[in-house]
Amino acid sequence: MPKEIILNCTEYETRIAILEDHALSNFYVERIDERSIAGNIYMGKVVRVLPGMQAAFVDIGLERSAFLYVADTYNEVPDLNFFTNGDDPIEYEKGEHPEPYSQPIEDILREGQEILVQVSKDPLGSKGSRVTTHISLAGRNIVSMPTSYHTGISKKITDEQERDRLREIIEKLRPERHGFIARTASEGKQEDELKGDFDYLFKLWNTIKQKVEHTAAPGLVHRELNMTLRAIRDLYKEDVERIVIDSEEEYRKAIDFMDSYMPFMKYSIDLYRDNIPIFDSFGIELDISRMLNKKVWLKSGGYIIIEETEALCSIDVNTGKYVGKKNIEETILKTNMEAVREIAYQLRIRNIGGIIIIDFIDMETEANREKIFEAFKAEMEKDRNKTNVQKISEFGLIEMTRQRRRKSLSGTMCEACPYCSGRGSVKSRASVCYEIFRELEREAAYDIAETLCVLVHPDVAKLLLENENDTLKNLEKRLGRKILVETDNSFHQENFEIIPMRSN
Repeated sequence: MPKEIILNCTEYETRIAILEDHALSNFYVERIDERSIAGNIYMGKVVRVLPGMQAAFVDIGLERSAFLYVADTYNEVPDLNFFTNGDDPIEYEKGEHPEPYSQPIEDILREGQEILVQVSKDPLGSKGSRVTTHISLAGRNIVSMPTSYHTGISKKITDEQERDRLREIIEKLRPERHGFIARTASEGKQEDELKGDFDYLFKLWNTIKQKVEHTAAPGLVHRELNMTLRAIRDLYKEDVERIVIDSEEEYRKAIDFMDSYMPFMKYSIDLYRDNIPIFDSFGIELDISRMLNKKVWLKSGGYIIIEETEALCSIDVNTGKYVGKKNIEETILKTNMEAVREIAYQLRIRNIGGIIIIDFIDMETEANREKIFEAFKAEMEKDRNKTNVQKISEFGLIEMTRQRRRKSLSGTMCEACPYCSGRGSVKSRASVCYEIFRELEREAAYDIAETLCVLVHPDVAKLLLENENDTLKNLEKRLGRKILVETDNSFHQENFEIIPMRSN
């Protein structure tokens, strides 16, 4: 099935859509003021050690201190003295590094100590980021682990001969006392194709070690690639027909990146030049708006209800308009089976993580319950995020967990509703502003009016004229139109109107 990667890159956010056979299969969004720090490496300072939790808080220079578990302090390479207190490295008995979990955290870390850490999980809600001393640097085909001796192969590569072949190449190419993992993308790659990754990652690690010596804690040592380049590195595979980018600046960066990593594939990157916004042109914008709905209809007439809370997500399956043809058990089985595929899709595309409870319609026969469980488990195995699915309970529930790497889509695009005191949610003022920018581009593409008047709720107008004033000015220059912002107290926060105004 042919795939396309569509990138909508602006000065305020980056949106990435993965299309399979022209249908949206995955979606990612990252805003400039909420850019992910996962993968960044910092020189941190221990501010508090918690023996009761076997963890520590580490200041890495952000608003909230990062959280470090004792299990994440283990380092196999003893001569990498990144656990320091000034010039005083920690000494272990007999000069050997301890085995994992063999020492309590209060014997490993102390307040004021400087330590090299990498962010493994972004801040979420009131929680700070989670960090680790297990440094890992991702290439296209290989992951470098300079603080480990481990050699590994992606579990998604199942052919034993291929696993052995890749392991032999890694053992041949890797520097001494340096761990590597072959990513799924490395399957079928030859030694000369993998060597480029090894050379780049080893050079990157040497650069990081040099920066460590000149970075005071707390301070940033290494920043992960931006979202556009991460998408090309991690999502671009042989089944992707093309990548389309609507920003000339990001397009040039992507070409330079592919020149270094995949020189023979850079011809599959296209720069989108049309006046119509790129997501409108590919029919993606409507799909995104549907992703925020609680009710999702199934083709048969049934539907699912998705309710997200801070602690967990519940999903309810209903037959709705579907009444079946033969008997109730067949009707329920067909609805549940259709819901299986839709639920797996919605979890992935909405990026819902944590604890998830799915209430399938209760089935009488054990065979049907097993059929639904196996089908759902098979669907979730396709997910890039780690999942753990439990069997259907006697109440017809599936309990599962899905790795939470970042905010869900609703967490990014929505905020607590001012009209219902947080019991529900509406689109955030920022989301409305960005919709207005896109609508202005559409209006300018079809209308020759010299001035465009934007009529909005006062709170949205305040954000437009204060925080987004520079964006408005840039948009005026780019579109060649004067943009006026007027308020209407009767407007709902999500509503706005754009009125073309001509000189006559």
